[in-house]
Amino acid sequence: MRSDLPEIAASIKLCRIDGAGAACTSGAMSNGLLISRLPRAFDPELGVEARALFPGLSGALSELVAGAGGSSPYLMSLMTLERDWLPDALSNPDAAVDEVMALVRELAPDALKPGLRQAKRRLALLTALADLSGAWPLERVTGLLTDFAGLAADVAAKAEIAALIRRGKLPGQTEADVETASGMVILAMGKMGAHELNYSSDIDLIVLFDETRYDPDDFYEARQGMVKATRNFCATLSDKTADGYVFRTDLRLRPDPAVTPVCMAMEAAERYYESLGRTWERAAYIKARPCAGDLTAGQRFLDTLRPFVWRRHLDFAAIQDAHDMRLRIRENKGTGGPLVIPGHDMKLGRGGIREIEFFTQTRQLIAGGRDHDLRLRGTVPGLAALAAKGWVPEDVAQQLTDHYRAHREVEHRIQMVHDSQTHRVPQTKDGIERVACLMGTDAASLTAELTRRLNEVHELTEGFFAPGAGPSPTPRVEPRIEFDENVLARWTTYPALRSQRSRQIFERLKPELLARLAATAKPEEALLALDGFLAGLPAGVQLFSLFEANPQLSDLLIDIVGTSNALASYLSRNSAVFDAVIGGSFFDDWPGTKVLATQLAEKLAAEPDYEMRLDMARRWNKEWHFRIGVHHLRGLIGADRAGEQYAELAEAVISSILPVVVDHFSRKHGTPPGRGAVVLGMGSLGAGRINAQSDLDLILIYDPQDVETSEGPRPLAARTYYARLTQALITALTAPMSQGRLYEVDMRLRPSGNQGPVATSWASFTAYQQSEAWVWEHLALTRARPVAGAADLARDIEAFRQDLLAKTTDRDKVVREVYQMRARLAAAKSPSGVWDAKTGPGRMLDIELVSQAGALLAGSAARNVASGLESGVAAGWLEVADAQVLQRAYDLFWSVQTAARLLSVTAISAETIGQGGAAFLCRSAGFETIDALEAALENSYAEAAIRIDTAVGEWDDAENG
Repeated sequence: MRSDLPEIAASIKLCRIDGAGAACTSGAMSNGLLISRLPRAFDPELGVEARALFPGLSGALSELVAGAGGSSPYLMSLMTLERDWLPDALSNPDAAVDEVMALVRELAPDALKPGLRQAKRRLALLTALADLSGAWPLERVTGLLTDFAGLAADVAAKAEIAALIRRGKLPGQTEADVETASGMVILAMGKMGAHELNYSSDIDLIVLFDETRYDPDDFYEARQGMVKATRNFCATLSDKTADGYVFRTDLRLRPDPAVTPVCMAMEAAERYYESLGRTWERAAYIKARPCAGDLTAGQRFLDTLRPFVWRRHLDFAAIQDAHDMRLRIRENKGTGGPLVIPGHDMKLGRGGIREIEFFTQTRQLIAGGRDHDLRLRGTVPGLAALAAKGWVPEDVAQQLTDHYRAHREVEHRIQMVHDSQTHRVPQTKDGIERVACLMGTDAASLTAELTRRLNEVHELTEGFFAPGAGPSPTPRVEPRIEFDENVLARWTTYPALRSQRSRQIFERLKPELLARLAATAKPEEALLALDGFLAGLPAGVQLFSLFEANPQLSDLLIDIVGTSNALASYLSRNSAVFDAVIGGSFFDDWPGTKVLATQLAEKLAAEPDYEMRLDMARRWNKEWHFRIGVHHLRGLIGADRAGEQYAELAEAVISSILPVVVDHFSRKHGTPPGRGAVVLGMGSLGAGRINAQSDLDLILIYDPQDVETSEGPRPLAARTYYARLTQALITALTAPMSQGRLYEVDMRLRPSGNQGPVATSWASFTAYQQSEAWVWEHLALTRARPVAGAADLARDIEAFRQDLLAKTTDRDKVVREVYQMRARLAAAKSPSGVWDAKTGPGRMLDIELVSQAGALLAGSAARNVASGLESGVAAGWLEVADAQVLQRAYDLFWSVQTAARLLSVTAISAETIGQGGAAFLCRSAGFETIDALEAALENSYAEAAIRIDTAVGEWDDAENG
């Protein structure tokens, strides 16, 4: 090694080099290479010969060609062939690249083979020198090689298509169709798809054709022509001639390559992936990209495969599939042994490039179905996105990125030596030294650096694929509990455990689950709850894989099945909501209505059709509904906050769904006449607090502003338009679809109840409320709140509500009406027991009625119970002590009611809710024992009823009419 090389390297740092030598970037800049490092010549004599090829080069450029030619026989041969072209190319590499690409595009058919080979030779040489000098980063190097491969494939394929068209071998196609290759689609896969080609890469392609461009009777002739064109253009690229070759092509990633033609119809390929596609093919399509031919048709094909590649739910089963693939590769390629640097496979061996790619792609497969931001082709961008979304620790992503780039550079220099399609470190000391020279280092340093990096990659990735391969966890003490063997034995008969794979995963999970069950207050009770959960699961592989990859979920599962039958039953039918628990933000603070509505609107906009949007809304709503329930169950929020969150979630859903319904309806019947419509939330939704099973009380008010009919393909009279629009909204909210229903809706609080129209005009609503409404309807209006729709109309409705409530009210009339309503409620329904905190004298509905009366008597626009009771005091109707007693009672009842609705879809009893359920009820209400809570409820019911009886009194219509 020359003694002055370090000084030369130091002097050229951050200097741009052209053919005449160095010019620092602080002065006038040329377009040459910005050199930051230099190779050294393994064979100094060859280095001298390389330098002599370019007498016009001096300084660092002369050192660069000497180091490259003296270490790489392949680069030396290229420099010999391109001695006249290279100096100018080095003085302006960007222009040289553009010129080569332009010449390729203009190649005549008979000049295609030699022209492409010369272009490849020039780009390979220029790229190698820019790479060795540090002038171009890895991404520029691989990107240029990839772009040239795509251009070469495009030019070669279109030349073949043009020849077929001239000979009449593609029915119905003309010269104008050559631009789109007559529907031929060339998909770049693997490194080419990700813009990550290396120097001696094969290019992995899948070639398809758009069969819809041909008459069905011409299908077989068209396919025959496409197959021939595919074979010919691949030969143009891969045949080795006196000028070398362009790229070796590999078409084996296509569906079932042993029996399918080299060019398939897109429809046939789509059917294959829908019915037979495997995980490795899903992983391959992460990087798939239309690179040549009909790019539009290619993208359309990839769009159809999105559901195949990107599963809607977190797909932890992909981890096992990827691990199995790794093991098969190691077995087939013989790369699974201990780490020895000589002969080590930098791609497939321990700690190699493929380990980083599998680590990245598998995590993308797990979460990319839910997060579009993770659907990136490149390995480095993929790692960055995974880190940004919390799927990979930031430091791990950065380390793997650094190792990936370093591995690729070593791989490139291995291939530069002889243009060999290899990823193995040379076996001999001289071979390693030659690679080290290209890297500007020595064999010992290179070996030490590779050992460190390969081991670090292995340590960072191996535990993800094979958790058992790492250090053994502390063994859990086996529980001294004999679980009912009859229950355990029937598990294998359940649908979720019928496949061999699901049983294998579950058997690994079972000891941990049983240990956690044994730690609960009543293990046998918890076992039966888990049994019910497993019995309801339609499938198990995905869920069991998720639990195996995330052991912390076991505690949550046992907590849920041991506490809430309703949540456990829901989970067994919708286990994918566990995705949300590990989605990164499950335990974050509540985002609020506006953020939720924005998030849902964005997700709805991304769905292609109306039904898929409605299903998306259901899936999204379930996840947030589940989140609220789990937060309440685990004591992260109280019953009052849970009620508010349920209401805010419902408002977000309605406000996001309404525009979707309106847009869908408008396509047929035109935009809404006049000012549009507003959805008015009534009852608990209007008051901003509902429980896990609440119906939604809604009214739809519209203002046609004298517009008589809509304007659309099928116009409707305004009244009919809004009536049908309302029905469409109700259907969108209530219809059971593949993801269930959103909410039950009750519209009986609209003017005239069930006898009135489902949609009420603004004029009719105001007239009715002012002159015809019953007292109970004004009582209901005290809790009304616009939750969705036209903003200006919503403001008018709220202003009208406040004005109406502020008017002087006949106290005797209101109190008499409250008395009669209490009587009607008591006659219609009696409480189902002590745990029914809603219905009956002194219970929730009774206190809510008194609160509404207080608001109406005081002319208050406040909607919640506390404000209504305070208003009753302010109006002189209630005593302060009475209001306080009623408020305390209502808070207790709400905490019990909200918890009970989370525990069960039916009425609860202390005997059936189990130990976990009883503990949750007590925790929600703030009591130590279930007996103390029951006694408190009984006392509160009685005391509240007495206070209300006193306030309302007794009314006899004959005496007080």
